[in-house]
Amino acid sequence: MRKLDQCPRVKINSTYCICTVQSCNKRGLCCECLHYHRQRNELPACYFTPEEEKTSNRSVEFFIQRRTGK
Repeated sequence: MRKLDQCPRVKINSTYCICTVQSCNKRGLCCECLHYHRQRNELPACYFTPEEEKTSNRSVEFFIQRRTGK
């Protein structure tokens, strides 16, 4: 059984996902997405505005910079 089949919220989560990587196998699996990006010292797309997400920069530093203007 695939992980997508095991998550009861996958359809709901997918409607809110702004990730621009359409082929992502974690789409709708928020816990998998968070774990993946956390291992890379990144944040998932949902932490960013649609404009920020288009840059593909998911770094924590970019997130902080955009929020503080530094």
